[in-house]
Amino acid sequence: MQYRLVAVVLIGAATFGGCSEGVLDPQGPVAAAERQIMFNSLGIMLAIVIPTILATLGVAYWFRASNKHARYLPDFNYSGRLELLVWSIPIMTVILVGGVAWVGSHDLDPPKAIASEVKPIRVQVVSLDWKWLFIYPDQGIAAVNRLTVPVGTPISFELTSSGVMNSFFVPQLGGQIYTMAGMQTRLNLQADHTGVYRGISANYSGAGFSDMHFDVDVIPDEKFAQWLSASRSSGPMLDSQSYSELAKPSQAVAPITYRAVTPGLFNTILSAGSPDGAHHLTQSLRSEQ
Repeated sequence: MQYRLVAVVLIGAATFGGCSEGVLDPQGPVAAAERQIMFNSLGIMLAIVIPTILATLGVAYWFRASNKHARYLPDFNYSGRLELLVWSIPIMTVILVGGVAWVGSHDLDPPKAIASEVKPIRVQVVSLDWKWLFIYPDQGIAAVNRLTVPVGTPISFELTSSGVMNSFFVPQLGGQIYTMAGMQTRLNLQADHTGVYRGISANYSGAGFSDMHFDVDVIPDEKFAQWLSASRSSGPMLDSQSYSELAKPSQAVAPITYRAVTPGLFNTILSAGSPDGAHHLTQSLRSEQ
């Protein structure tokens, strides 16, 4: 008995230990709201599942062969009360869970800006094979496989892909969203606590998929200003030619920072993925040469 209790404790500790650094450990308002939706839906479903399991066990026990008090009704075929009970429970479940999902989907609509007195920071995201490019258009810098943001500041993402469809996801901040060539998706997130959070690709995209992850470095405002200053003073420039080299398939790419970015590069990448702009990036590259 003692060993069984120890085993249960260890299994429970291992199970809940796996909840850290994931959707059950939110570090921002969007992730916290998404977790609450999950808990609400789970609570509604458990309110149905647990009584159903108990009722099944109770019926099996009451109508056991040795119970002489149980009524045997071989001719029973219909009960209006029983039909009402059987159908009302799943209908109420669908209404409640659907209502939670409906309200939550509107409150957490990815393009919807986060209410804040702090001006959002724009970040343009490009999924490449097999790495992530982050462009800060207002600051004029860029980074690969590392996203640095100030704590408590809304981040307005504009996302696209250089080719294969991918999926941008930071579990502790919330808001998994797809990236597609020639299309732009939008996402708004915010980190309320400093730290380093893991970002991943949540959509298989080829041989280098397993290494297609990045760190989100959330730092105080003064350190973010220092990081911007340091980034602008060192590193290469990201123009069409260097982007062309960066866009080539590569795996396990170390984080890189670019001190400057050609204005409009994100729009050039975006238009290059559309049917009407397939040669736009090539023309831009030739004009620089």
